[in-house]
Order: sequence, then structure tokens, then C-alpha cells
Amino acid sequence: MKPHSQIEGSGQQAALESFYKVQVAHTKNPAAALMSPFLKFMIQANVYDATRKRLLCGREDMLALVAAQLKFQARQGLFDLSKPVWIDVGGGTGYNIEAMHLHLDVPTFFAAVFLVDLSPSLCDVAKKRFNRLGWDVKVICEDARTFRLEDHLESSPDPRSATGQLVKYGQWAANSKTNADVITMSYSLSMIPDYYNVVDSLVTLLASTGVIGVVDFYVQSIVETSGRNYVGGSFNRHVNWLSRVFWRAWFDCDRVGLEGARRVSHTSLPCDYLEYRFGTKKTLDERNYLLGGIPYYIFLGCHCQGSFKRTQELLDMVDASCTESPQLIPATKGHDLILPLLPQPAIPMECRSKAYESAVINLSSNLPLPSTFYQNHQARIYYEEHLKKHTQFNHDYLYAFAWEDPKVDQRLLQINDNDTILCLTSGGDNLLEYLVTARPRRIHAVDLNPNQNHLLELKVAAFQALHYADVWRLFGEGHHPDFRDLLTTKLSPHMSSQAFQFWFKNVSRFTTTTSFYEYGGSGYAIRLVRWLAWLTGLKQEIRRLCNSKTRNEQREVWSKIRPMILSRSLHWALVGTEWFLWKAAGVPPAQRQLIIQDASEQPQNGPSPPKGLSDTTGEAMWDYIVNTLDPVAQNTLLSEENYHYLLTLTGQYTRRCHPVYLSPKAHAKLSQPNAFSNLRIHTDELSEIIQRFKPATLTIAIIMDSMDWFPPSPPICPTSPAAVQVRALSHALQPKGRVLLRSAGLKPWVNMYASTWIMTKVEEVS
Repeated sequence: MKPHSQIEGSGQQAALESFYKVQVAHTKNPAAALMSPFLKFMIQANVYDATRKRLLCGREDMLALVAAQLKFQARQGLFDLSKPVWIDVGGGTGYNIEAMHLHLDVPTFFAAVFLVDLSPSLCDVAKKRFNRLGWDVKVICEDARTFRLEDHLESSPDPRSATGQLVKYGQWAANSKTNADVITMSYSLSMIPDYYNVVDSLVTLLASTGVIGVVDFYVQSIVETSGRNYVGGSFNRHVNWLSRVFWRAWFDCDRVGLEGARRVSHTSLPCDYLEYRFGTKKTLDERNYLLGGIPYYIFLGCHCQGSFKRTQELLDMVDASCTESPQLIPATKGHDLILPLLPQPAIPMECRSKAYESAVINLSSNLPLPSTFYQNHQARIYYEEHLKKHTQFNHDYLYAFAWEDPKVDQRLLQINDNDTILCLTSGGDNLLEYLVTARPRRIHAVDLNPNQNHLLELKVAAFQALHYADVWRLFGEGHHPDFRDLLTTKLSPHMSSQAFQFWFKNVSRFTTTTSFYEYGGSGYAIRLVRWLAWLTGLKQEIRRLCNSKTRNEQREVWSKIRPMILSRSLHWALVGTEWFLWKAAGVPPAQRQLIIQDASEQPQNGPSPPKGLSDTTGEAMWDYIVNTLDPVAQNTLLSEENYHYLLTLTGQYTRRCHPVYLSPKAHAKLSQPNAFSNLRIHTDELSEIIQRFKPATLTIAIIMDSMDWFPPSPPICPTSPAAVQVRALSHALQPKGRVLLRSAGLKPWVNMYASTWIMTKVEEVS
């Protein structure tokens, strides 16, 4: 199963050739040669691609991510003066270079392409491939440790100039940097014994703005990544003990090293070596289940440390934008000089963001910055993903869409371009509408659930990278069969590593027949409606309700559907249960208790609850649903005015009824280059974020029903979570700054909502 022949020599090249080199059968009898059990192994190099297609998964995804990043850089003008140079290290038969042609026109996009491999047999196959394609790719049979780009420039005739002027490699070497803009490694790092030297040499070889893409096997325990904040996410990274032992032993037979140090810790440095030497842009951990669940990873990186000046400027920019503190500004604009900074007052540490604090710790320990600092956009702020307060959500979001109506917010608050807003992320719909209709100075989106922010990142990336038709299919219809391709080739440059990991794992939420909106916590409610409609035979009536053209027609249909919603069995089995209220409706226990308390204090008005609801919870929730749904059906036309309930009943929007951010005009605004430059996405508790703001900087805080989530406490309790949040809001708000909150309760504070409140700051709170 693992054929090796005896090749003279003891080095790595001899080991490779013992497997790849074409051998000749030592027989003059053709029939005997055909029967030779070794013949099928005599052409390993020639059949390498055919035999590795199913084994070496992830190569196409890695190339797609690299190509997407290069296209992004090209749009930013990075290659206006000179085309990029690509080096494929351990490129073998040249499969990667030909496969890249699906994403980029290799002969015209790159100034030069080099393939470096230590196996002469594989290099011969690569040369034949490029001769067949007619591409001028330089195939170099050399040890990756000793490869230097300048050693191979003078003999190559291809131009690097992007202006059309012919520039020989020798002239280019004299006038430009001799570094690669792109380096790729496809299942080659695990086959290099002295990988430390190779990784170190790649750092020198890569240009300052270059990108490196790696795909390879790995085995790793989650313990090896705990406490490391620069790995770009560890979702699905853990490999259990049995798999780690088995795959190490299996691949050792082919001299493929899966020890963690190739990706993980250096013997003297408690950190991942590849991720230690490069900053992380994207990382994925996957399994090849077709062949027994072989673990493999994809890594997209860049230089982890630029000049001190640029690093400091980046830290100050991110810190200032997420705390509303003053930013240190260069006294003279420039790129190559170390410039003095304008004198600024010292910023107290309590006004420093957690991202800044983490970056300072990493730099002082000679570690890369957290991966969020290396992204193309600085909207997403670093957070510690391993904390229990984030992992409690089990890698899923509660709300795929927002229930609150942003039109009401606009009417009540009169948001304008001078406002600095803090709001809860939720489904992201409302803040997108604020950006479309008001374009405030800054919006801080806050959510404790990382997955809610992953959803917001996806929506933001869609506007930055996709045409309106694709955006509508994703978030209007909730389906897109090509979502996986869009994610890797177009959306990935605009997303953080953690958000990209989440959506790569959840591609099926858009590609199956089930609507995207039927996933997450809110998806339980939508699926319940579908199930009840099927069970009661009311699917046709619900369709009529959603297509009604007048309110009178809608009221008539509602009278037929209403008994189903108010049925005794439904309320006894679901509505009164804590599980349903939390999972499907997003009602936490404290808010549920508030609804029950309010119901017990109110006189009975309107219809009585169904018989059998003797428990207080069932009666309270029944009252709440009646008081919510009846006005909706009586006073708003679902087909044109109420897209919230239209989505709940049908699982998608229509061209006539949808949020403002899904209109063509909104897409035209949000697809502009700087449309989201004023957005910052925080993953933490509200009070944690607010406490770090510079005093008196916020003008509006829209905190939805967050006060309802706090457990009941005495009316005056300075240490209660509600009191802490109130003081933090007062500290961050400007004089006359406003807070908008909604509540499921009829009374404020410990409270589809029963009350809405606007509060104005009139004085400082001690």
C-alpha cells in the first residue's frame, strides 16, 4: 500500500524519488511485466494528480482564497506599477498553478511564476504540463531552504511591468524588490524535515504586502491553542487522541510529518510556528471524510510585523475608533519617514479597548497581533472567543433577522450624520437601515453572541463584494446555490477569520431547499409555523393571509387562522415552556418572568384563555401573544407593510415587502467603497464596551430589550447589573444624549414589546 524503492542516497530527495521516480520493469516478457505487482507503482510521478485528487482536499479552496485576496489588492491599486510574482513551494507536478487559472488568468495576471520542488521526477511532469499549456513557468528543482528569487531572475525573459513596457528580470531586480507577492504551499510543509528553516526563509522571501497560502495535514489538540489569541479562530481545530495517534503513525510511513510543531509550538516558543511567523488572515480546519476523516487545515497569512511606526498607527486607529478616544495623528503625512506625532493628552487605560491591551501584550511577548488586526477591514474588534460567555451560544445565533422596526427608531430619534450610535447587533438589519437613511458619524454594534456578529459581517461583506441580485437571493429569498463559491472567491477578503470559519461550516444554510431564515433560534419559530400549517391544513389560508391586498381581506383570513394560534394543545405543549420561549422566541428567563408578573397584576380584558391553561405561565404567554398578534393582523397589511411577520410566515421577503436595506437604492449606497468605514463591531457585554468609551461621546444608545435580560433586583441596588449598565451609559453619553429601550413589561427597568422608552441624560451620575 505504501510503495518505496531503493534509491541511492540518504537525503530527503532520495526519499522522495524512492516514491515518485519512474522505474522500469526488469523483464523482457511484456506479459510478465504487466503482471508485475510493482508496475502500478512505477509511474507514481506521472499519475500523481489522478491519485491525489481525493486525498489532498482543500487545495482548490486555498487557491480561491489566495486569488480573492489578490483581486482585492489589485482593486486597491497595489499592482498598478508592477504585476505580482508567485512562488509555489513544493509545487510538485504544477497542479496548483494550472488550477489557479480558474480564478486568475495566470499568464497575464502574474509577472512571473516559479515552481520549486526537490523531486526531479515531479519537476519533469510539471515541465511537460507547462509546455502543453504554453505557459512560461520557471520550474526549479531545488531545496526550498536555499531558494532565493534573485538567483533565478536574469535568465527569465518575462516582464514584470504592468504598464506594457518590457522589463527584463535583470532590470527588474535592479529597480525593484526581489520578493514574492504570493507564496503557496500545498501539502509540502508536512514533507519537509527541516521545516523551521523553510518557514523562516519564506518570511524573508515574501514581500511586505505579500500573501502566503498553505494547505496541509495536521493533528492537534485544543489544549495546544488555548490562551493564544492570534490563531484566527479554533473552530473544529481539536483532533481527538485516537485520531492524532493513528494519523501520525499512518503518514510516518510516507515520511509525512504531522507533528504539531509544523503548525504548532516551537520547542522554545509556546506558539504555532507557521502562525507565529506570519499574521493570520484566514484559517480553516477541515476533515476529509471520504478517506476516514483525515484532518487538514488551510492558512492564509501575511507579514506579522511591519515597521513600528505603522504598527503603532494601526493600534491607535483601531483603539480610537472603538473607544471614541482621540487618535494620535502624524504631524506630516508621508510613507517612508519616521514622523513625529502631534502632542496629545495621555489616554487613560480605562479608555483603552481590549483589542489595544491584547495587542500590547502580544508585541511585548514578540507574538503576532490578533488576527483581526491583519484583516482588510478593521470593523470587527478582537474578542476572546474561548470565554464561556461566548461559547454558551454553541456556535449559533438566536436571531437571523431583527424584530424591532427601524422606521420607528428614526421617527423617534431623528438620527443624523452627527450622531455617534451604540446599538445591539441582533440580526444586523436595523443598523444597516441607519447607515442607509441617516449615515451617522459612527455606529458601534455590540453583541455578546459572536455568531450574531458573524451574521452582520456576512451582510456587510455581501454589500461590499456582490451585485444586488446576489444580495437579494441571499437575504431576500434566503437561498443561493452558489453560496460556497461566493464565500471563498468574493466575500472572504471582507470578513474576519472567525466569521469566515463560521459561514464555511454553515454553507448549507443557503444552499439547501430550506430557507436561511429557518436556522438559528428564530428559525424554530418559522419552522413551527410551517409545521402547524401542515398539521392543521391551513397552508393555503396562510398563503392567502400573506397575499391579501386589503386589510379587510386580511382580517377575514385571520379569523380562520386565529383558532390554531390560540389552541389549548399548542399553548400547553409549547408556548408556556421555557425551552420554546428561549430557543424559538429569544425570550430569556428574566423576561419571561416579567411577562408573567405583569399578567398577574392586570385585570382580565378581552377573550379568556383556552380551558386547560390553569398555570400562570400559560395564561400570561397566551395573553401576551393575543395582545401582540391581533393588532398586527387587524392594523397592518402583511403583504406590503409588515415584513417581520411576512418573513415569519413564509420564510422569505417579497419584492413588495422587505427591509429598506434590501432595496436596490440601499445597495447602491452600501456598495460604495467607504460605506462601512464608520462601523465597529464589538463582541462583549454592553457594560464592558460602554465603560471603555471616552466620557460624553455617545449621542444615542439603542439597547432594545437588554434591560429585560437582567435578573430581578431591588429597586435601588448599586451593584446590580442593571445599575452598572445605567451608570456606564450615563458616563458615555453626551449631555442630552438619549437611550431608546423596549420592554416586554409594562413598567421600565426590570422589564414584540409592551412598552418603548426614551430617556435623556440631564446630569452626570456619580
